[in-house]
Amino acid sequence: MFNPLMLRDNIYYVGVNDRHTPLFENLWSLPQGVSYNSYLICDEKTVLIDTVDLSFSDKFFKNLSTVLDGKTIDYLIVNHMEPDHSGSIEILRLKYPDIKIVGNKRTADMLEGFYGITDNVVVIEEKEELSIGANTLQFYFAPMVHWPETMLTYIKEEKILFSADAFGTFGTLDGGVVDSQLNPDKYWDEMIRYYSTIVGKFGSSVQTALKKLESLEIEMICSTHGPVWTLSENVEKVLSLYDKLSKYEADEGLVIAYGSLYGNNEQVAEVIAAAAAESGVKNIVIHNTAKSDVSEILRDVFKYKGLVVGSSTYNGKLYPPVETLLSAIENRSIKNRKLGYFSGHTWADAAKRGLKAFAESVKFDLIGEPVEMKQAPGSDVFEKAYELGKAMAEAVK
Repeated sequence: MFNPLMLRDNIYYVGVNDRHTPLFENLWSLPQGVSYNSYLICDEKTVLIDTVDLSFSDKFFKNLSTVLDGKTIDYLIVNHMEPDHSGSIEILRLKYPDIKIVGNKRTADMLEGFYGITDNVVVIEEKEELSIGANTLQFYFAPMVHWPETMLTYIKEEKILFSADAFGTFGTLDGGVVDSQLNPDKYWDEMIRYYSTIVGKFGSSVQTALKKLESLEIEMICSTHGPVWTLSENVEKVLSLYDKLSKYEADEGLVIAYGSLYGNNEQVAEVIAAAAAESGVKNIVIHNTAKSDVSEILRDVFKYKGLVVGSSTYNGKLYPPVETLLSAIENRSIKNRKLGYFSGHTWADAAKRGLKAFAESVKFDLIGEPVEMKQAPGSDVFEKAYELGKAMAEAVK
């Protein structure tokens, strides 16, 4: 960054962009990259909120030095210990040996475990305040959003919330940092994809955290990933979206995810989609699990009420990409969905057994009759697929 952005008087964005890493957490694709956000408050005491991934520490420290202009840092607030945010702490301590690191008891445990740090650690309690001059920091614990030590830092006077990974998105900050400087439209789906992959399992924990924030006036949300949210309509939308996602509420729509070796299951998926469209469902997404990134499918499962899964039998089990998807869905404890399924086989329908077991495990509302195809689809299979599509359409309206 050529010149770190001042968000408010003496509050700066000093984060970095990552356009190199192909997979977030070595799992989730980053076609548009990701940002690692860090913030510097220059009050009577100088306070840094979170650091960045070690691989980008050089850029990060250049940003810091530009703002500090020779001054020291008094406090580091560790909202989240995941290494993409804590990775530069060891170097930070070498540059500023007197810095005090502020976190909760879980944070202290992780500081010792990850980096062997035990000295100059200030352990704070829930809602404890830290005066740094004209501003006062207040701390709210948000365990399991999405790590147990996660906490949120609030500047009472400025009404700014530093939210750790909560309200984050995938995607780099290209030119602008603040929502008023950029087109936020591209980040909404990336926020849902981020939520579904990283936070999605912990809906009840998110609800608990949101309730803690209800009494706060929030004019700015500073997450560790993605834009800084400052426009009132966007701040409201961010909070509302997290409330909706963490309640597992969804819009009218249908996700059809299939695995097919030679295209027969794809034909069945197309018929189901056509029937649902004829019945008035406009939000329909078909995913080939062998091609679509699993994070994109999870995003859509969080967005829409209906899910239809189709799988071929492969080596006596579900088609591997379908099996991966179903495992990811089960792992996130998603609720309140309508489910249909179809299977294909040549001599033994192991896929049907696997899909039935999945349906029983997730406890979604099973809609219609499962469609079973042997070898290739005929008119009877297409008729059953059509009926399943109609039934799913009625269920998701």
